[in-house]
Amino acid sequence: MMNSGIAPWIGMPAQMDPNDDKQYLSGHYSDAIVTTGGLPVMIPLLPTAEAVGPLADKLDGILLTGNDSDLDPALYRASRLDVCGPTQPLRDRMDFFLLEKAMKRGIPVLAICFGVQSLNVFLGGTLIQDIATEIGTPIRHSSPETRGSPIHRIQIKPGSVLEKLAGGPDAMVNSTHHQSVAQPGMGLEVTARAPDGVIESVVGTDKRHWILGVQWHPEKSFGCDEFSRNLFEYFLARCRAVRGIDEGTHS
Repeated sequence: MMNSGIAPWIGMPAQMDPNDDKQYLSGHYSDAIVTTGGLPVMIPLLPTAEAVGPLADKLDGILLTGNDSDLDPALYRASRLDVCGPTQPLRDRMDFFLLEKAMKRGIPVLAICFGVQSLNVFLGGTLIQDIATEIGTPIRHSSPETRGSPIHRIQIKPGSVLEKLAGGPDAMVNSTHHQSVAQPGMGLEVTARAPDGVIESVVGTDKRHWILGVQWHPEKSFGCDEFSRNLFEYFLARCRAVRGIDEGTHS
């Protein structure tokens, strides 16, 4: 059963720091969703992720938020390096549960920062556990002090939906991550890289199911950057379109 209200319901997993019991969600996410016509729904991280199933069945889209943790390397069949940060298993499990629901129901997914890493691992991909160590790049990908300010350029695949949203083949983005996609997961295509080759965006290749993942934080720059606004507006448009098809089918 789909939400029958005017505004699409967008499920967003709560953020939760490692070794902490506080769950929260940055207001940037909900502000961006509300401004583009959606209803943000924060999903609590529960010991049994399946407990949110009845709610997940009513969502019109999934926004995988960032998080101040790293995914457990065991999830992508890798040995843990010393440079890998602490994990938050509750968040890992909830992301995977919500993605399973999204895949079964065909609802749109927008994955941001930690979220795109989680998406990639869910689909069988792997991660770079620490960019500075494994790549040795001059670009500072982990620059939280810059907040939403752009810090480096990305190069976008010609003809991709990302190029359309950016209005050209490149763009400037913020950057607060130390991990990134290594081997893309099944059904994901790389659509943007930083100049040092670090993967910055992926899209789903199945045209029946809209999936977009970005490594930066468009919600932080939503209020001052057209590219960021375009990302959220397009995501909400896809959520409305899918809900309209489903409502027409089940009316």
